[in-house]
Amino acid sequence: MANAAEHSGANGHAGVIGDESRLGAARLLLWALAGALAVRQAAAVLRVPPGEWLNGFHLPGSLPGSVYETGQFSGTPFAGLVLKPLAGLAAPSLEVAWTCLTLLCVAAIGLVAARGLPDPVPRRTALLAAPVLTALMMVSLPVREAASPGQTAVLPVLLVLLAVFRVPGDRPAGLLVGLAAALQPALLLFAPLLWLTGRRPAARTAAVTFAAATALSWAAMPRDSWTYWIEHLAGTGLGGAPDGLSNQSVHGALLRLGLTGPLEILLYAALAGAIVWFGLRRAVRYARDGQLLLAVAVTGCVAVAVSPAGWRHQLLWVLLAVAGKVGKRAADRPVWPVAVVLAMTLPSAVLLPNLAALAPVRDNVLLLTAVAAACAVPFLPRSSPYWREPVPTDYGRPAAARWSRVPLLPFWRRVLSRPNLLLELLLIRVGYSLYSHIRAAAPTSRSLAEGNGSQILGIERALGLDIEHAVNHAVVSTPWLEAFFNFYYTSFHFVVPLTILAVLYWRRPGDYRWARASLGLATVLALVGFWLYPLAPPRLMPGLGFIDTVHGPQDLANPSYGAMTAISNQYAAMPSLHFGWSLWCGIVIVVLAPKGWQKLLGALHPLITVCAIVATANHWVLDAVGGAVVVGAGFGLVYALSGPRGLQLSLPGQRTGLPAPGERSGEASGEGSGEGSSDTERELRDAARSS
Repeated sequence: MANAAEHSGANGHAGVIGDESRLGAARLLLWALAGALAVRQAAAVLRVPPGEWLNGFHLPGSLPGSVYETGQFSGTPFAGLVLKPLAGLAAPSLEVAWTCLTLLCVAAIGLVAARGLPDPVPRRTALLAAPVLTALMMVSLPVREAASPGQTAVLPVLLVLLAVFRVPGDRPAGLLVGLAAALQPALLLFAPLLWLTGRRPAARTAAVTFAAATALSWAAMPRDSWTYWIEHLAGTGLGGAPDGLSNQSVHGALLRLGLTGPLEILLYAALAGAIVWFGLRRAVRYARDGQLLLAVAVTGCVAVAVSPAGWRHQLLWVLLAVAGKVGKRAADRPVWPVAVVLAMTLPSAVLLPNLAALAPVRDNVLLLTAVAAACAVPFLPRSSPYWREPVPTDYGRPAAARWSRVPLLPFWRRVLSRPNLLLELLLIRVGYSLYSHIRAAAPTSRSLAEGNGSQILGIERALGLDIEHAVNHAVVSTPWLEAFFNFYYTSFHFVVPLTILAVLYWRRPGDYRWARASLGLATVLALVGFWLYPLAPPRLMPGLGFIDTVHGPQDLANPSYGAMTAISNQYAAMPSLHFGWSLWCGIVIVVLAPKGWQKLLGALHPLITVCAIVATANHWVLDAVGGAVVVGAGFGLVYALSGPRGLQLSLPGQRTGLPAPGERSGEASGEGSGEGSSDTERELRDAARSS
């Protein structure tokens, strides 16, 4: 017994050492990634010639000039007073020093913010939070814009974080907050936060420091101070038009909606007052709850939203709001962080389609995210029972391989519960947008695509499959059939897959995950084909006599082939996702539909689609074969990585999923009881064979 205990202790000690080593390796890799992203950002800035970089610094080359002469500098007079002497330095050294200092401030923000996470912090989170946050900031829109010449938005964030988390005394902390407000006036809202959370000496010092710095700038630069504070209220209109997309404040959003004059001012004042009221109340509540980092992030979001000019490079506060926890279920926890990261790193055109009705939302994604963080997102208090132990995700049991020659790789586990709808919509939209951009960026060499088209035609002639020309002209000679295939080609490509996904999401969530994963993998494999094998479809092959029934006559002497080239890559044809997606629909319906007539309709859809793509001269027959290959590979990869689809549903009377909080694994699975274990395993094997 003693030997067994010693052996168990040794194994436990070895496990702890193994976990520590893995965490250390992961942390090192993440810091290496953050460093690589920092180098990439620095290279993008330093690629600008020194002379142009100094012009972009937005400050005059001579000391007597006004900092607002060009109208490009948007900082406060105090910022101009500090930065103006730098304009006399040599451009190359100033460029390198400014870029390195900005990126070092970003890394420092990551370190300080990671130390400010509310207790208790799991060891894994404590070790990995700083490099993960730093890497995310390096690719975020605010840092990418803040690294440009003359921007000081990163420094105020660091000053506030240092004041709240690292400086021990109230007066030094207030001094840092006051300096941050002198660089960005809206950050004076941190003084009320300090006052309401019991740090009144710090609040008074912050207000005094801000007033002293502003008075100093008035004394040293009266003309510039008048320009900033009176002619351009708090800098509105400096550095860009107030209604420009870069101004992500409530004022800028109202101007973009077409509101002007007294009505706009009154509405802006009312909205700003409401945001300040609700945002500061929430920030104080989170600070008293022990979530000080979230309180700081919320206050920063309020400050940028209500500022007359809240530029995108000032919105780093939104990224810090991922410190808050949202949702009672473990499956809902990633929604808020993912939404914030997507909003802060991707252009708004990627997040939302280019529809006129969505323009007010698409143009104000960053503002809406900041306002949501400040006033709407229901962050959990630390007293909530779900703070440390959310409702666990229901996982299926491990599945045995159906064929011994096709092993299963333990890459992901089957999830039985319905995924979060907002997260699914975000990922589907972003995934499709990235697919469209990658497809559009695939090679578009006309000579190469036409050469590959001739190669495909030669292979089809050798195999006796070159039926495209005959089918195309037969359909053109039958008007009703031409109209039917044109309608089918243009109407069902997106509608049917989205409808199937919606039905599966609502009625069969486990099957939804299986089907969605296979469709996504097939689409990724198709992108590889678009890049490796650009192919001209029959309608764009000169001299072969094909008729484009959908898009009308094409001028093949014009390389652009009309307006369609601007919409999508016309040479992304192999494999055919028109047929591939329809085949995916047919397989899913045939496998899952409960009734025979439904299975028949599902089987007809890919058959009609392959006729449509050939009849309209949009694809070769072998393109459909390629689409079938990638769809089959998508289903095969899902099987290999997660197991047979038939085991995703629980057997009658059988518990599935992970143990509940506080429940031991043996109690949930029957281990150690000596009863039911072998029977359950036998049932699982039988279910795998039958599926």
